[in-house]
Amino acid sequence: MASDMNDYFNKKKSEGGPKKSSGGNGGGPTGPKMPNIDFNMGGKSGIVYFIIAVVIMMVLAKPFTIIEEGQRGILSTNGKYQDQALLPGLHFIVPIIQKVYVVDTKVRIINYASRIEANHSSAGITSKPAITVLDRRGLPVSIELTVQYRLNSQFAAQTISNWGFSWEDKIINPVVRDVVRNVVGKYDAESLPQMRNKIATEIDDAVRKSVVGLKNSPADLQSVQLREIGLPQKVKEQIERVQVAKQEVQKAEQDVQRVKQEALKRAAEAEGIAQKKRIEAQGIADSVTIQADAKAKANILISKSLTTKLLQLEQMKVQGKFNDALSVNRDAKIFLTPGGSTPNIWVDTKNARQRTTAK
Repeated sequence: MASDMNDYFNKKKSEGGPKKSSGGNGGGPTGPKMPNIDFNMGGKSGIVYFIIAVVIMMVLAKPFTIIEEGQRGILSTNGKYQDQALLPGLHFIVPIIQKVYVVDTKVRIINYASRIEANHSSAGITSKPAITVLDRRGLPVSIELTVQYRLNSQFAAQTISNWGFSWEDKIINPVVRDVVRNVVGKYDAESLPQMRNKIATEIDDAVRKSVVGLKNSPADLQSVQLREIGLPQKVKEQIERVQVAKQEVQKAEQDVQRVKQEALKRAAEAEGIAQKKRIEAQGIADSVTIQADAKAKANILISKSLTTKLLQLEQMKVQGKFNDALSVNRDAKIFLTPGGSTPNIWVDTKNARQRTTAK
């Protein structure tokens, strides 16, 4: 390139040299002389230009790629995928001959829903229609799920080579739909709400087994969550009637239990009152018995303490009282007990109703 430019300027120099005038005045130069510029820098100039050209070609061809975290690179050489995926970092490739396809290995989500959610276009989230299933009697049932999964980074290259870049639509989606139809189809629509937990476990186990059982385990299944079971309107109404009947039966049973509790409470209260009365009566009887016993014992003690002289003294005291009474009423009659023991009785003859007992 440099030698061509030098030849060009040398040619211009020879063409623009001094010419002699056609006049007789002699031949002086007709114009200013072009300076001689030497572009020949020697053999090193070619190497410099070559290096510059190579750098420009490398920049334009981009012979490197950067793999970020949560990604893997599938290296293709002349259309053939390399078995080992490229890890996160900087990798150099041969332009034109090699090409790198970046795949995502982060957790992805598929929502099977009756209504498409607002974030259906978010990165890593895909929305699909709810799965329609026929129950054991042929009634349509709508199942809503959320499936979380990720590409198995260890076998990412083999998965892309076998299933292509749309591997999710070929592995996850068909397996989930097939498993849901097989599991839910075994039950009646009315029993699905009560069997919800069991059905969710069966779906998760079956999907996991189907995906893991594929060659090279292309996907790592995180979870399968059963979100909603949509039943036909007639089935809903029938379930509601059954629930209302069950609630009425439960209410009647509760009323019976309440009545039983109240009866037991009243019986307990009556038993308590009767027991109280028995205790009180027993207490009164015991009190009377104790008083009688005490009085009997007192009488025994008194009888033992009486002597002949004491009786005579008491008789004299009574006789004195009678004498006092006769001084007031001379018509009074006095009755003495045999042996002269007390009490003695006197009667006022003027008033037959008046009787006085003196002790």
